[in-house]
Amino acid sequence: MSNVQHGVTGVADGTTKKVTIIGAGVAGLVAAYELEKRGHLVEIMEGSNRIGGRIYTHRFHSGPDAPLIELGAMRIPVKHRRTMQYVTKLGLADKVRTFNTLFSDTDSYCTTSAGHTRVRDAAKMLTTDFLRSLPDGRYSDDTILFGAWLTAIGDAIAPSDFRDSLRDDFRLELLELINQFDLSPFLRGDNRDRVDIHAFFAVHPEVRMSNNGRLNRFLDDILSETGPDLVRLGGGMDQIVRRLAGRIRGPISCGQEVVGIDSCDDHVTVAVRDGDHILARRCDYVLCTIPFSVLGRLRLTGLSEDKMAVIHDAKYWSATKVAFHCREPFWESDGISGGASFCGGSLRQTYYCPVEGDPAGGAALLASYTIGADADALGCLPANVRHALVLQELSKMHPELLHPGMVLDAVSLTWGQHWWSEGAACVRWGKDTRACERERRRATSPERRLFFAGEHCSSTTAWIEGAIESAVRAVHEIHFDQPRRLVPVGVPRLEVMTG
Repeated sequence: MSNVQHGVTGVADGTTKKVTIIGAGVAGLVAAYELEKRGHLVEIMEGSNRIGGRIYTHRFHSGPDAPLIELGAMRIPVKHRRTMQYVTKLGLADKVRTFNTLFSDTDSYCTTSAGHTRVRDAAKMLTTDFLRSLPDGRYSDDTILFGAWLTAIGDAIAPSDFRDSLRDDFRLELLELINQFDLSPFLRGDNRDRVDIHAFFAVHPEVRMSNNGRLNRFLDDILSETGPDLVRLGGGMDQIVRRLAGRIRGPISCGQEVVGIDSCDDHVTVAVRDGDHILARRCDYVLCTIPFSVLGRLRLTGLSEDKMAVIHDAKYWSATKVAFHCREPFWESDGISGGASFCGGSLRQTYYCPVEGDPAGGAALLASYTIGADADALGCLPANVRHALVLQELSKMHPELLHPGMVLDAVSLTWGQHWWSEGAACVRWGKDTRACERERRRATSPERRLFFAGEHCSSTTAWIEGAIESAVRAVHEIHFDQPRRLVPVGVPRLEVMTG
């Protein structure tokens, strides 16, 4: 069919490019969609047996009202403009629902030195615990309260090693600044013993910008993850994947594991595993969207030293999610209507999923969500051992889980050990703004006809927004690319076996 028949915009100079996209995650799907809109020919090769990448919605049975759990991306900050635009463009605006996050329900639990305490009653113990690390009389009571709640959020979300490394920065830098402000307008609750941290930083953004890069990145991420303006998609986040795939005309082929890439002057050779053989494919243009954690294990030739360095230097953190299919949403009888608890221990966060289908089908509980070293500790266990450990530990907070027949099924995903991701997200915590931008530019820089996208190539790592941002940028670069004739001297070429 012609471009006119498909309603796409033709290439301005009459040059139609043939683009091979490696990876069928959000970045690859968005790039394919946008490239086809501009009149280019696209094919997608996906190594695994499913599309969607780190959007992974699991349904506990095949019925239309099956309880579901997001083993991958589960929320969208409404400030992520590109993502929200795609939600609308894909006809999913009517599926947008509020995502209730950590501590949003005061009947949920928070772990303190005294054990599991209702959020509404946690302030006293949180401040007592926090005061143990502070010099006497140095800060106001409100500043201590602020620090206690922010520490509780950080303890729930951040990996253990990063939490420990930031404690001095937090005490010595941030609290000194906070102590200069009147915090009374941001106190909440009947006893005014909770602090609206998000409202404070919204009114005083200069406080974050005055801190070092490590602390800024930390605050940005934990405030995004616990903000009041988070949304989800009723019916599953994988609707984004399905709608995108349905709008792409070119082939999307699963089971096409790329094992090598050779960037040449006028083409890119891609080595693809086919059973016991490795087949070489000559491609006009290639857009690589797979994580650098995976790309680094491939045989790469023809790439610059700097590109190889940034691929191998990129840092990824693990994430492990463990979910239960429960007979009923027992937490509602405990007064919890949603949101999440900080359960501490090796489990960290527990999310209470809304029941949207037939209540007779049961309810989904995200029993444990961990990242970093905490995720690795769970992820290294066999699945049945992991599930049993989570059940026993979480039953200390929710003994209902041990009632006969309460847990019908269990599922988990350890992204750090997942062959197709080797990590949940690229992270730049610990780096200042300039260092982050330098890394982004190095990651996105094309190698002749080999281009790069994915959340690791964005300014918004670890979010769908970053995948879309990077895809749109790469599409622009490919669309306006002009052939290059410079061939690097002495760069080794990829040798492939043909079957």
